[in-house]
Amino acid sequence: MLLTGACQTTKPVATSAPKAAIPTASANPTWNQIKAQVEQSPVFAQHFTGFALFDVDSGKMVVEHNAHKYFTPASNTKILTFFAGLKILKDSIPALRYQVQHDSLFFWGTGDPTLLHPDLQNNRVWQFLKARREKLFFSAANFAVEPLGPGWSWDDYNDYYSAERAALPVYGNIVRFTGKLGSSQVQVQPRYFHKQVKNSLLVESKNNIVLRQPDKNQFTFFPKRVTKDFIVDVPIKLSPELTTRLLSDTLQKTVKLINKRLPLTARTLYVTPVDTLYKRMMQESDNMFAEHLLLLCSATIFDSLNTSLIINHVKKTYLTDLPDPPNWVDGSGLSRFNLCTPRSLVALWLKIYQEVPRERLFSLLTIGGKTGTLKRFYQSEIPFVFGKTGSLSNNYSQSGFITSKSGKTYIFALMNNNYTRPSAEIQLEMERIVTQIHLNF
Repeated sequence: MLLTGACQTTKPVATSAPKAAIPTASANPTWNQIKAQVEQSPVFAQHFTGFALFDVDSGKMVVEHNAHKYFTPASNTKILTFFAGLKILKDSIPALRYQVQHDSLFFWGTGDPTLLHPDLQNNRVWQFLKARREKLFFSAANFAVEPLGPGWSWDDYNDYYSAERAALPVYGNIVRFTGKLGSSQVQVQPRYFHKQVKNSLLVESKNNIVLRQPDKNQFTFFPKRVTKDFIVDVPIKLSPELTTRLLSDTLQKTVKLINKRLPLTARTLYVTPVDTLYKRMMQESDNMFAEHLLLLCSATIFDSLNTSLIINHVKKTYLTDLPDPPNWVDGSGLSRFNLCTPRSLVALWLKIYQEVPRERLFSLLTIGGKTGTLKRFYQSEIPFVFGKTGSLSNNYSQSGFITSKSGKTYIFALMNNNYTRPSAEIQLEMERIVTQIHLNF
């Protein structure tokens, strides 16, 4: 659906930098004043800002500012992944493909990110494999992408948000380190990696409590960096061989690696409700879940786990009516190759809103003042912002839904790229403008 009907500009009303996180209501503002506040904001003055605001009830765009221009969406890319999942996946996710031949069970991953995940209580796949009497063989022959996505920052390899992609993720594709202030000991999960951790009394220059070597799973713990009790997640350097060793270790039975194509007759094991994945991806902005949700979609449509293939399929099948075609390369938004316009984000949210019951949809999104990445913003007894944030260095965006005091619902996308101010100042100015819409329209 092409969104049109932006208001015309009148003489701008100058604004000053925000004094408080939550502004008070102004007297009878007009849409022109809201547009002028975006255009003339001193906080937005030195970088690129795009804004689109759509009235759901009237079906019209009421404010546009650079809405047709492309911005780096960061984790707003996850909205595209969310939409793909809604169109392709069923109520439960396919966790495993398998085939039994004589005394052997061959299995292939689907990209399911929940197997042995430290924050989820999902043991269905583990129980399934543990209970089998056949010999177990794992094949990664259907995995058709690189572990790291295109345009990802190479030096983020040690950060939890840059976990690698895999056909069969295990333990969230991270090692979790926990410890207490004053202790020189660190707890390691999974225990398989315990012997690959060494302590160092040096003060590491990057402020890391735990640092992995770039090309292998050797970890260094720096006790002098510990200033409080901690939980640190560090991505694993993955390989199919490591996957089989981790599975053998936790199952206490041998899992062998084999290079075997996925047959058309393979059966599918379904496990976790799909909303569990959507909620974590959208509220916590979990990159690992986002990347593997796209792979789950690929596993459902094709016989391979291929991010580019499923992105092209979704764009050609479901997104040809967006005002501006997105440049979409990964599931999470880690890549700066991703580009999207504010009005296309609004159109995408409208498509989602028209297909998903409102109560279910809003429960899956980050909720202003309540959950996820908007928990510290939009404090209100009754939440009025539901959506998604997107953050990379020098880039911050918000999009989703605003419910107003008058009972109306608006869809918005407010995108900021290439700023040098602290992100907190950008966030407060966005909060001020969005809250005015809630209070006065």
